[in-house]
Amino acid sequence: MKFEFSDKIKGLKPSVIREILKNMADPTIISFAGGSPAVESFPIEAISRYSNELLSKEPLSVLQYSITEGYPPLRESAAEFANSTWVIKKETDDLIITSGSQQILDFTAKCLCNEGDLVVSEEFAFLGALNAFKSYGAKLVSVTNDATGSVDITMLEQIFSAEQKPKFFYVIPNFQNPTGRTMPLEKRKAVYELSVKYGVPILEDDPYGQIRFNGQDVPPIKTFDTEGAVIYAGSLSKIMCPGFRVAYAIGAKEILSQMVIAKQGCDVHSNIWAQRVCHEILTKEDMVKHISKLQVIYKQKSDLMVSEMEKCFSDKVTYDKPDGGMFIWVTMPKGVDVLAFIQEAMTQKVALVPGVAFATDENVACQSFRMNFSTPSNENIVKGVGILGELTKKYCD
Repeated sequence: MKFEFSDKIKGLKPSVIREILKNMADPTIISFAGGSPAVESFPIEAISRYSNELLSKEPLSVLQYSITEGYPPLRESAAEFANSTWVIKKETDDLIITSGSQQILDFTAKCLCNEGDLVVSEEFAFLGALNAFKSYGAKLVSVTNDATGSVDITMLEQIFSAEQKPKFFYVIPNFQNPTGRTMPLEKRKAVYELSVKYGVPILEDDPYGQIRFNGQDVPPIKTFDTEGAVIYAGSLSKIMCPGFRVAYAIGAKEILSQMVIAKQGCDVHSNIWAQRVCHEILTKEDMVKHISKLQVIYKQKSDLMVSEMEKCFSDKVTYDKPDGGMFIWVTMPKGVDVLAFIQEAMTQKVALVPGVAFATDENVACQSFRMNFSTPSNENIVKGVGILGELTKKYCD
């Protein structure tokens, strides 16, 4: 049988990260390519205990269909959790539970975009988001940002004020994927002001916001939102476990009601067992203590990787030291063949992701690559960075 694939699916490229992960069956490969949480951060004992309680006392409650918007008590506890540091969910907002943050990104494009509509994104952004937007026929427009995480506000205003107004601006302000950078407070306020001025909604993706291990928290863009202009994507994957696929969207009731309709045509509702367990953990466990534990784990891993890079890498290689999240953005000097470097690293059993894989504009030149510190063991961080260090000297010195 010969299948004739749709134009929309033909225009998508496979996730470079997922393709690399296919090679991870080889236990000798050291992967700095993924973006998975540290397994030692999973609250396995609590998950097991609450699962057993639910299955023994209320089995049908986790085995039967549920409602599309999400388990009502979880919607309440997720809202309380979201507002535990900053007021993210306002009285005029709604909250729905989704199957991972990826579904929020997909639904935003599905609800707002027609073929040929524009979506604005940072110059380098999460590939899963870019693919989701393109799958609905959207055209991507990029806005540059610098090493401080600052979006070019002048450029953004030019894009927002153009004849073809974008349908939304996609942004990860905290510990951005792939660069690990954090947008300064004044830039967040400026982005929101432009959003309101030109009527361009913001899709604020914040999967890493709880994983800050250096510096002071910066309020999400959604905290400034008095006009219902911001759709906030929050996730429990990075602070509990990614296999749950439980996330929450916060935004104006008008847009979230359309997401519910989109979800009914997609998966009906998110995994109810996972939702129930998440609710139990949010309401019965000490989340401040749990998140503090996560921050200690990620700080130790990040500090170890950075210190090894300082010792082993060529002085001509630059990188951003993260204050949170899971990634370090590394840049090679102009003229260095980054793809050749990454391919040679793979022959030496170290996996990386080229920065160009995250480019909003597929034709952009990129001298960077992304390194993940959350997934590998301490031993593999030291060993893998040592291998890469020798290669940076070979390619750069």
